[in-house]
Amino acid sequence: MFEKALAGGRRYWLWVGFLLAVSFLGLFDWVREQQIGLGVTALTRDVPWGLYIGQFVFFVGLGASALVVVLPYYLHNWKAFAKITLLGEILGMVSVFMAMLFIFVSMGRPMRLINVLWYPHPNSLIFWDINVLSGYVLLNAIVTTTILWSERQGIAPPRWTRFLVMLSLPWAVSIHTVTAFILCGLVARPYWLTPLMAPRFLASAFTSGAALLALLALLMRRLGVFDVGEEAIQKLRTIATYCLLTHVFFDLNEIFTVFYSRIPEHVAHIDYLFAGLDGNDLYAPWMQLSALFALAALAIFLIPALRNRSSLLPWACAFAFFSMLIEKGLGLMVGGFVPTAFGVTAAYAPNLSEWTVVAGIWAFGALLITVLYKIALAVRAEAES
Repeated sequence: MFEKALAGGRRYWLWVGFLLAVSFLGLFDWVREQQIGLGVTALTRDVPWGLYIGQFVFFVGLGASALVVVLPYYLHNWKAFAKITLLGEILGMVSVFMAMLFIFVSMGRPMRLINVLWYPHPNSLIFWDINVLSGYVLLNAIVTTTILWSERQGIAPPRWTRFLVMLSLPWAVSIHTVTAFILCGLVARPYWLTPLMAPRFLASAFTSGAALLALLALLMRRLGVFDVGEEAIQKLRTIATYCLLTHVFFDLNEIFTVFYSRIPEHVAHIDYLFAGLDGNDLYAPWMQLSALFALAALAIFLIPALRNRSSLLPWACAFAFFSMLIEKGLGLMVGGFVPTAFGVTAAYAPNLSEWTVVAGIWAFGALLITVLYKIALAVRAEAES
């Protein structure tokens, strides 16, 4: 079955070669970080969690997004998602694996990971997070491999795969909920100290996941690789619309609470991210762009004259995806640490080394998606023929 990944045309191998080159470039910079230390990054004592952990949080959410296709198909028997459910499970599995890689590179000395497993403690949220993430990857790997093998053999998947799929539904929610609890339990970080952190995480996760799946489906159809069907794409658009509306509603609730109460420690974080503070406005343009992307996506999703134009759907999905990426993958971490607990507006801007490692992990994830999608689609085409 895995030999399917070795068959492809010139365009396929050029794409794979490009992703491998970027992956090795990121690996090279990560090895340099291991030799010299995380001092080569822009991380400081004031901002010890930066771009790496931001990307970790974003991809944990993207992993949970598989729920948007798995739940309607398996729980509600919605047949329109029959062609895309397996692709959603693969995307979720790879996303969580990428999230684990970001944790790995952020530790500085990865051998420290053994301490978390060797000395487990029920009060350690990191211990629970590692377990739910690795368990989710394993669960999805078993399900996808079994389903593909069954399709190749022309038989129905074993009954126990449905049990594992049902188990993956609450598990998908748990991976992002536990990650949110790591942040919202920190009393000294007012920006994260909110009971809405977990619901916000889930709303943004389902938004980015549905938007990315729709973009991938549109791309595969345009390239003539695979067509999941117009009904499935429109359903993903609907899911992305309502999840984005929910996310914006949660954000507005946070903003109202912060500015109506006018507690200085809470207001300062929002001011820093969206307007700048003490002359430091590095992240203000990015967070304003994230807000504009969200509003643009909602306008296309909701206004009938725009919604009915099929050419605008990829733009709306891209706007929604990148809005969530900027907010969670960049602003969330820095906004929690700046200003510091002492009221200092610390400066942090990811440097070239961090961006290179991030690009390497993104490229490796894209490579896994490419290879696994090629195997899955080849097996399905073989079974249908």
